Amino acid sequence: MVRNIITGIDVGTYNVKVVIASTREKNERGFPAIIGIGTAESRGLRHGYVTNVRDVAESIKSAVRDAEEKAGMKVKKAFISVGGIGLSATTVVSSVMTSRADAEITSIDIAKLREQNEKDIPRAQIANRRIIFDVPIQYKIDNFPSLGTPIGLKGNKIELRTLYITCLDHHAADLISAVNEAGIEVEDVMAAPIAASFVTLSKSQKVAGCVLANIGAETVSIAVFENNIPTSLEVFPIGSTDITNDIALGLKVPLEEAEQIKIGAITGSSYPRKKLEEIVAARLSDIFELIEAHLKKIGRNGLLPAGIIITGGGSGLSTIDDMARVALRLPSRIGNIGLVEGKSSFKDATWAVAYGLTIWGMHADEGPDIDQSTIFVKRSWKAFTRWFKQFLP
Repeated sequence: MVRNIITGIDVGTYNVKVVIASTREKNERGFPAIIGIGTAESRGLRHGYVTNVRDVAESIKSAVRDAEEKAGMKVKKAFISVGGIGLSATTVVSSVMTSRADAEITSIDIAKLREQNEKDIPRAQIANRRIIFDVPIQYKIDNFPSLGTPIGLKGNKIELRTLYITCLDHHAADLISAVNEAGIEVEDVMAAPIAASFVTLSKSQKVAGCVLANIGAETVSIAVFENNIPTSLEVFPIGSTDITNDIALGLKVPLEEAEQIKIGAITGSSYPRKKLEEIVAARLSDIFELIEAHLKKIGRNGLLPAGIIITGGGSGLSTIDDMARVALRLPSRIGNIGLVEGKSSFKDATWAVAYGLTIWGMHADEGPDIDQSTIFVKRSWKAFTRWFKQFLP
């Protein structure tokens, strides 16, 4: 089945964003053309997880109606992102012995290795969680790295390092319930940082090595890429709302005014500019310290040639890319998806997740199907192999 119309819904703590795209027309990058976008204020969420299903459903309905009016069509199905503090990742290394007498590695050996890999996930890191998807990072044959699939090669022992991306079971279930209550069927689920990477990162950046940082209202999520695949993912419970709160306290102004000051909508001499810059810089330093600590933990601090690419609502803060460059000792830039919606420019990186979901949707027939019994992805080796090709050259 060819999917002519694809809808992506990004349910963030601050805003719900909806992108409706058509595969009948594509831009210069081969992405589906955007025919409608919609947004609404989020209600019933905290740190990226649902606290009130009905309120979230109403926010989704409002954003979808907005997009439907612009697209001139109704939305019945959508791909959704899951994020927030319930999102996590863990890396597991496992090995098995080859089964054939001539030591040739077969698909049976790989299936056995992947099964062992999943069994070796520490129980503490999988309790009350569901695996959204898994990414094979590297194979080794008799302790020597193997480029690409090892099927057909020979060796006595095969080792596999896999990144498992998971989310809290009840967080994702509540999100899916809210989307269903809004009258929309969930076609598939994708981790927000990975969805954003489809439109904000180039292949050369992902091959060389980079970190994509999405600074949301109440969380900051990062995804590290090397050799064209995601190798690490982390979410921190801090975001641009903390900057708003700091401004309100520091300048003794109402929260609404503090938000307007933060985004630059209020300018002038009514508040001390230097003090504002110090307040913003202090909170951004906290964010970049967390990112630096994670990069150090995985041994990639200062070692990602393509640097850090910043997206999300917080990416609009002035000088944020300069601060990131100094704090992380990496090249830094603001993510720009550089797309066009109708005759107006569509360059706001805050839409990266919603639009990235439509890119994922283009390949949905090639990837895993939704498991209606658990509302999560069925992961078969054949289906995953097809999906994984999206990351390959």
